[in-house]
Amino acid sequence: MDSKTKVDFRELEQQDIEHLWHHLTQHSVFKDQAPPIMVEGKGCMLKDHTGREYLDAVSGGVWCVNVGYGRDSIAEAVYEQLKQMPYYALALGNIPTIKLAKKLTDLLPRLQKVFLSNSGSEANEKAFKMSRQYFRLKYNDKDKYKIIYRNRDYHGTTIAALSATGQDERRAMYGPLVPGFVEIPHALCYRCHFGKTYPGCSLECAYALEETIKKEGPDTVAAYIVEPITAGGGIIVPVDEYFKIVQDICKKYEVLLIMDEVVNGFARTGTWFGHEHFEVDPDIVTMAKGMASSYLPISATMTKQEIFDQFVNEPTDKLAYFRDISTYGGCAGCAVAALENIKIIEGENLCERAREMGEYFIGALKELESFPMVGDIRGKGLFAGIELVEDKITKVPVSEAYLNKIVAGAKAEGVLIGKMNRSVPNLNNVLGFAPMLIVSKEEIDKIVGAVKIALEKNPV
Repeated sequence: MDSKTKVDFRELEQQDIEHLWHHLTQHSVFKDQAPPIMVEGKGCMLKDHTGREYLDAVSGGVWCVNVGYGRDSIAEAVYEQLKQMPYYALALGNIPTIKLAKKLTDLLPRLQKVFLSNSGSEANEKAFKMSRQYFRLKYNDKDKYKIIYRNRDYHGTTIAALSATGQDERRAMYGPLVPGFVEIPHALCYRCHFGKTYPGCSLECAYALEETIKKEGPDTVAAYIVEPITAGGGIIVPVDEYFKIVQDICKKYEVLLIMDEVVNGFARTGTWFGHEHFEVDPDIVTMAKGMASSYLPISATMTKQEIFDQFVNEPTDKLAYFRDISTYGGCAGCAVAALENIKIIEGENLCERAREMGEYFIGALKELESFPMVGDIRGKGLFAGIELVEDKITKVPVSEAYLNKIVAGAKAEGVLIGKMNRSVPNLNNVLGFAPMLIVSKEEIDKIVGAVKIALEKNPV
């Protein structure tokens, strides 16, 4: 913050309480305490309005400030673009959006078309609409409209995106939800839905997709949407064979495979996109968060050429194109932020760094396995979770209240960590970590050390 700028923080605290509706927050907590106000960030560090500094181990709270705080080159590039031209509706292209579309197709060459919008929820909404209209344009004698999703996966806050979200507490009290969305079991080996143990199983979690398609009727199913690595549902990495099986099933029944890369994308897991860890070739990929490291809001829905081609028809057929618009998809400044962000990831080799530092990070977390409440540690790259339990044999989950104690304990040590938050009933027991891609070994040691102290001070 500019040292010349004087701010009355007591007044700001009061204005916050009186006027600002915080996300994911029960505001009754502010009866006894003032809400914290973050004022400055540099690298992996944040400073609040009291001057206290924190090491941010969740990249902005929701896994998105991938390249870290204080990137002058992004701010300067956006500034120059806003002076030249801030916006025009994407019914017409502008230079930054065209360059960004080309760059994204360089990163994912099997996906040649890019539709820009401004949030992950919106990107997934576009994917649902594209899937349904694609098949309605392609076939006159069938209606493939259903979207299959996976339990514990999260796909957004809008009503349709929530309808595709396998987290009952996220959906509670917002119904009725949108019809045409069908759930299948999760892929968490630690709590196998089928009571099996990998590798001595038959990958029932993957083949559940085929069973559901057959039950619903193949001529009614349009797409399967899935996170490569489940994020908010507990940091779940599927076994290596999972996506190969899923892809074969999708091809067999002509079901589009939508990969939700909103969290996984842009080097978070040690590759540009999370699905690149697996043998899989998605038809549609959605992305947001790390796309511009949240310096500005932007998202994209990318498709294969053959999907796009179905929407190219004679102008006389007035309903045979994708009749959709995202106002802020035309923001030239947002596209410039994404381009500069990608340039940083490339120039600083942050994919490789995330892979190497991720190995160090998860290895360091594994040292916590001796604690009686640490049930499972899982992750990939700089994306990891610790599932806490009351007993390692029974795997009884710890309470949300206990999880909150660990998060508060780490914060007391100057480290901000994440947690599952009112998502899966009776299973909100996973601590989440997504450090910036620039995190150092010393900072990783501090993160793990803070968690260790919190666990030591809070026995189950």
